[in-house]
This record gives sequence, C-alpha cells and structure tokens, in this order.
Amino acid sequence: MKGLLKNNYYATIANAKLFFIVTILLCALSVVMKSQMLLGAFVLLCMIGFSIISIVGLRKEIASKWNKYKIATPLKRVDIIRGYFLSHLLWLIVGMLIAGAGVALSVILSGLLFDKNIDIFNFYVLGIGISLFTGAFFFPLFFSRNGEERNEAFLAISLLCGIGIIAGLATLMNAVFPTPMSNAQIIIVGIIIMAIAVFAITISCFLTISIYRKRDY
Repeated sequence: MKGLLKNNYYATIANAKLFFIVTILLCALSVVMKSQMLLGAFVLLCMIGFSIISIVGLRKEIASKWNKYKIATPLKRVDIIRGYFLSHLLWLIVGMLIAGAGVALSVILSGLLFDKNIDIFNFYVLGIGISLFTGAFFFPLFFSRNGEERNEAFLAISLLCGIGIIAGLATLMNAVFPTPMSNAQIIIVGIIIMAIAVFAITISCFLTISIYRKRDY
C-alpha cells in the first residue's frame, strides 16, 4: 500500500504544486481586499481542487499504460483501488489544512471576514461533501468498461453530481429544520451531510473494487 500511495503521489504532485500557488494567490487577494466572497471561494477551492487533483493524476497512468501493467504485478486489485481512494482522502485533508491555515491568516491580518463563526464550518461541510460525492461517483465510472476513454466527461459529471447532491441535501435539511437554525442545529445538519458523504464514498469503494475485479483489459 505504501508503494501505491507513493506512485499516486508522484502522479499528482506536479499539478498540486501549481494549484497550491493559485490557492495562495487567491488567499492573499481575499486578505488584501478583505473579501468574504473570495475567502469562501478559497476555502472551497482548496478542498475540492486538491481532491480532484488526485483524480486527474489517473490520466498519467492512462498515457503510460501503467494502469494495464499494474494488474500484472503481484499487487492485489483490492489494494490498488483502496490506494486510489486513500489518495483522494489524503489530498482532501491537505486541502482542508491549507484552507484552515488561510482562514487563520485572514483572521490574524484582517479579522473575521465571515458574518458568523459558524460560516467557516458551513464552508467546510460544503467542501468536504462535494469532494467525497465527486469521488464516489467518479471512481466506479472511471473503472467501468471504457471508462478511461471518457475520464474528462466522467469527472465533469461527477463534480456536477456532487454539487447537486449537496444542494439537494441542504434544501432538504432546511425543510426539516426550522429557519433560522441555531448554531447547534447547523452543526447537526453538517454532521448528517458529512456522514452521508462518507457512507457514499465507502459504498463507492466496494462497488469500484467489484468492477475492477472483473476488468480483464
């Protein structure tokens, strides 16, 4: 598993470095302009962007045909898929940490740019939820028959599905809970949404393993 994670890391690190520079510039701009909108965009971009970078790294395997050679090695197919999912989660955590550091810096230099402290939690729920749902949709599609040939389309579809599901869950929770919600209710709603997202990507992992086991290339 350690070797698989290293392989996935080297496949994504170049794009991650470039994307990191973009996020830093966006964070600096939000602090200088004291813009709540830009800071919110920075937080979401960090989590969604870094997790998607792990997905984009799969394109290098297609170009080098390593995805076909890999199954001829002693590596278990279960471990190969778990490695992809774990890399996705690790890059999401990287995005979360960078987002947290950026928000902390903005608070130190410009004060709290959000209307309420709870707004930061909401942005994290959105970022984590969209990232997990995107991965949950993408991986089974990618490893389906001829999925590699449509990876860009599947990525776009998965991202739109992730955004749509989060929007739908948020609308449903607003209908269930009275508005305006208290901070405690907002936290409960956020935990419910993230729990559903974690459940979805867990089911997706098992589904992807099942699909990958049947691939003969």
